[in-house]
Amino acid sequence: MIFALVGLVVLALLGAVHRYVWRRFVGDTTAPGSRLRRAGTVAAFVLPLLSVGAMTSGRVGAPFWLQQVLAWPGFLWLACLLYLTLALLVGEVVRPVLLRVLARRDAARTGAVSGTPSGTPAETSGTPTDVPDETRPRTEELVTSGSAGVSASSEAVARTASEVSGPVAEPETEPAASTSAPALAPHPSRRLFVSRVVGGAAAAAGLATVGYGTYGVLRGPSVQRITVPLAKLPRAAHGFRIAVVSDIHIGPILGRAHTRRIVDTINATSPDLVAVVGDLVDGSVADLGSAAEPLASLRARHGSYFVTGNHEYFSGAEQWIDHVRELGLVPLENARIEIEGFDLAGVNDIAGETEGQGPDFGRALGDRDRGRAAVLMAHQPVVIHDAVEHGVDLQLSGHTHGGQLWPGNYLAELANPTVAGLERYGDTQLFVSRGAGAWGPPVRVGAPSDITVVELASRQA
Repeated sequence: MIFALVGLVVLALLGAVHRYVWRRFVGDTTAPGSRLRRAGTVAAFVLPLLSVGAMTSGRVGAPFWLQQVLAWPGFLWLACLLYLTLALLVGEVVRPVLLRVLARRDAARTGAVSGTPSGTPAETSGTPTDVPDETRPRTEELVTSGSAGVSASSEAVARTASEVSGPVAEPETEPAASTSAPALAPHPSRRLFVSRVVGGAAAAAGLATVGYGTYGVLRGPSVQRITVPLAKLPRAAHGFRIAVVSDIHIGPILGRAHTRRIVDTINATSPDLVAVVGDLVDGSVADLGSAAEPLASLRARHGSYFVTGNHEYFSGAEQWIDHVRELGLVPLENARIEIEGFDLAGVNDIAGETEGQGPDFGRALGDRDRGRAAVLMAHQPVVIHDAVEHGVDLQLSGHTHGGQLWPGNYLAELANPTVAGLERYGDTQLFVSRGAGAWGPPVRVGAPSDITVVELASRQA
C-alpha cells in the first residue's frame, strides 16, 4: 500500500513537471494550432512514456533489443527534464525583470515620438490662434460709408465671416494621420518576446549541461590517487596499491566498449590488486555476458576481487558470481583472504537479504587476527558501523555515484554517511568511490566518474 501511494505521488509530480515544462516551452511560445505547438504537445506525451519504458522494460523481461531502443531516449529525457526544469525556474526570476525593462523602454520610445515640447499652446489648443493676422476681420472693413446701403454692409460682413471661418475650419477636416506620429513597425508582444527569450536560454543551458555530462560518461573515468595510512600495516606492505572501481553498470547503454575503456584504464595504473565493489551490471548474463568479457583482461599482481552490489540482485546475482569467476575475478561472498601484510575481506550487499544472502560480518571477519590490518570490500557505505564494530581499518565502497546528477548529491547525503572520498569513523576509515559508470541517464553533472588507486601506507616505514 505504501509503495502504491509513493508511486502515485511520483507520477503526479512527474505529470505536474511535464505540464510546467510544456507550458513554458510550448504553450507560451507558439500559436494555437501551429505545427510547432502540435509537435511540442506530442513530445510532451511521448517522451515520458519512453522514460517509463526505459525504467521498466528490463524488470518485466522485455527483449534486450527493445531495452536498448528505449534506454537512450528514455533515460536521456529524464536528465533533460531535470536540467530544463532547473533552468526554467531560474528563468522565473529573470522573466519579470525583463518585462519591466522592456515596458520602460517602450514607454520612453513612445514619449520620444509622440510627446510635444512645452510652450506651444497652438499644438494643445483648439482655438485658431495660428490664423495669420491678415486673415482676421478688421474693424474698418465692417464700417461702411453713408453712401453704402444696408445690403453692401451685409455682403461685407458675410465675406469677412467666410474669410475667417475658412482657415479655422481647415484643421477639423484634416485627416488625423497628418498630425499623428509615424506608425511603428509591428512586433510580438512583450510577453511573447520574453517567453521566447527565456525559453530559448533555458533550453540552451539545460541541453548543454546534459550534453557535457553525457560526454563525460562516454569518455570514460579518470584516475584519482589517494594515500591511506594504516596503523597496523607492516613496513613490507608500504606502498601497496589497490585499484578501486565500483558501479560500472554494464547495461543497455554502456556495453562492451565501456568495459574495455575501464579495463584499459585500470591496467595502465599497474595496480597490485583490483577491487570491484559492486553494481557491475544492469541485466542478465544472457544479455550482458559478452559485454563483461573484457574483465578477463584485468592484470594485477595479487589478482582481482569482486563483491555484489544491489543491482546484481536485480540481475541474477548467482549467475553473475559464477560468470565473473569464469572471467578470472575472485568473488568474496562474506569471505576473507590473507594478502601480503593485511587481510582482505568482502561481504554481500544488503540487498541480498531478500534472498537470504545478505552481509555476514561474523563469517567474513569474526575469527581473524585483529593484530593484522583489515581492508573490507562492501558496496554500500551504510555498513560502516558494522565495519567499526569488527575492527576494520579501511572499508572500500561505492553505490552513491557521488550523487551523479547535481543536486542529487544532497539527496545522497541523506541516505549515506559519506557520499564520496575518504572519511574516518572511529578507528576505521571509509573510502567511497564515485563509480566508473552511470545508472539510468548516461549523464554525470558535478560528480565525474573515476577509478581510484588507493595506496596503503605503513606508519612503520
